[in-house]
Amino acid sequence: MPELPEVETTRRGIDAVITGKTLRRLVVREPRMRWPIPADLPSLVSDRTVLECARRGKYLLLRFEHGTQIVHLGMSGSLRSVPSDEAPRKHDHVDWIFEHATLRLHDPRRFGAVLWHPDSDGPIVAHPLLAKLGIEPFDPRFDGNWLHQQFRGRSMAIKQALLAGSAVVGVGNIYASESLFRAGIDPRTPASRVSLARCTRLADSIRATLADALASGGSTLRDYVGATGQPGSYFDIHAAVYERDGQPCRVCGTLIRRLVQGQRATYYCPRCQRR
Repeated sequence: MPELPEVETTRRGIDAVITGKTLRRLVVREPRMRWPIPADLPSLVSDRTVLECARRGKYLLLRFEHGTQIVHLGMSGSLRSVPSDEAPRKHDHVDWIFEHATLRLHDPRRFGAVLWHPDSDGPIVAHPLLAKLGIEPFDPRFDGNWLHQQFRGRSMAIKQALLAGSAVVGVGNIYASESLFRAGIDPRTPASRVSLARCTRLADSIRATLADALASGGSTLRDYVGATGQPGSYFDIHAAVYERDGQPCRVCGTLIRRLVQGQRATYYCPRCQRR
């Protein structure tokens, strides 16, 4: 599914297109998403100006003067700029139509979301979907000390602790495997047993892995595309373990292994990554 680098790449792409521009019309072809799209949403945002295009975790936040649209890409969704006269394809569920551009949400599984949070309900960070999210990985406060405190007393495997999103947001299945490899930590290690020194390596590895993915425009996983419609190239350049089971480790030559944790595939090097 789209992870933080894919969502941030999308945010940067659409920010340059829509921030400061007036949304002429919102077209909802299919309201039956993960949560139903509010029936009155088109009337709430039509002829209103987008003041900011932000992100919290994997949620895109389109801020208007009277509220914020919360957009989630789900398991396989993409949000991209298309020509205004381009006919919608199957699974093109929502259009944001501006005078100079059209954004289109494509979501085959309909696990994404387009919701509305009015300013009258309080700050957007208080929304139930955002209120319990962990720290952003590029926040200056995020470091080894932060992770060590968050993992204290947690017996779950370190990979699962990262995926939970309460310690740090945006480290999904792909980049958790890659970050743990860089840090030399076995994904099965109980989170509470990861020392402060190893937490420091892990925090540095998370930032470096996500920064590399951002620099290459996200991943080519499944059918992900960015706001321009072009796929990213992370796996062509950087992937050390993800989906490389049975292939030699690029550091030591040991064959990469695959295991399943919480119904998600994990990839690791049994020699480079220690408990």
